[in-house]
Amino acid sequence: MQRSFPALFRRAALAPLAAALLVLAAPAADAQAQRFPDKPVRLIVPFPPGGGNDILARALAPKLAEFLGQPVVIDNRAGAGGNIGTEAAAKAPPDGSTIVIASNQVTINPWLIPKLPFDIEKDFAPVALVASVPMLLAVHPSVPAQNVREFIALAKTSPGKLNHSTPGNGTPQHIAFEVFNHAAGVKITHVPYKGTGPAIADLLGAQVQAAIGTMASLEPHVKAGKLRPLGVTTPKRSAAMPEVPTIAEAALPEFEVPLWYSILAPAGTPREAVARLSADIARVLAAPDIRERLTAQGFEVSYLNPAQMGELIRRDLQRWQKSIRDIGLKLEP
Repeated sequence: MQRSFPALFRRAALAPLAAALLVLAAPAADAQAQRFPDKPVRLIVPFPPGGGNDILARALAPKLAEFLGQPVVIDNRAGAGGNIGTEAAAKAPPDGSTIVIASNQVTINPWLIPKLPFDIEKDFAPVALVASVPMLLAVHPSVPAQNVREFIALAKTSPGKLNHSTPGNGTPQHIAFEVFNHAAGVKITHVPYKGTGPAIADLLGAQVQAAIGTMASLEPHVKAGKLRPLGVTTPKRSAAMPEVPTIAEAALPEFEVPLWYSILAPAGTPREAVARLSADIARVLAAPDIRERLTAQGFEVSYLNPAQMGELIRRDLQRWQKSIRDIGLKLEP
């Protein structure tokens, strides 16, 4: 699999958000743009409360509502590893009143599920990238492994005895562990759950032994001593837990699995509405209190405008097509 995040993402993640505001905040010329938004905006979260999508959406929604001048209503539509909520967004009226917070799962699933009920490029209009977050490999303290190398050795000497939990089939957490299994030459059994909350609950209860989850969802349990961190999936260490090595430096030099979160609208949403949404999202992400809150929860604020977001989707589709083919993984819808 490819080793580096797309160069476009790296550059844009470090670029000042103020530049994006100057470009996107220009007043719209036609009457339709002047009317938007004229009703509440529904923000679909395609997972139950408690996961990265939900945490991020609830952090952004109040201030986005303030800038839009309309309520932003969180709508958790969980199921099918995020695909039910994403499909609901794809089929919503394309008037700007429905958006969805989607992880890079949307660029992974086309290569996993033969009959996906939507096409990420044809059925959506990119609005913005809002954040990335390191994922963390963690184990229950009862697991006799203190680092990634010891965990791999344990898996090789105890085949069939280790399980890992995820929020569902085809989620980035699931794919990250499949990449780990492939790279390490081990088989740690996947146990899918209906969301992050129950997946972590069973890890805390030792019903499963390991998980790769978002820093935002696992960090509190690590700090409380209830989980042992082994490594992060990104190419550099996380500022939230700098003492934890990357999986690449700890044991698997080529290992890298990013996780990002975007805002998408149904295809056909007026360009003026997309531009307004994106500009106001950029304003939200530029707010010091929001940046501080997200950073404290393990997120890295990483804004991209609609055109840049579309390019990231295209590049990630190519990346995951190769990775999934190399792993040889297929899922049923």
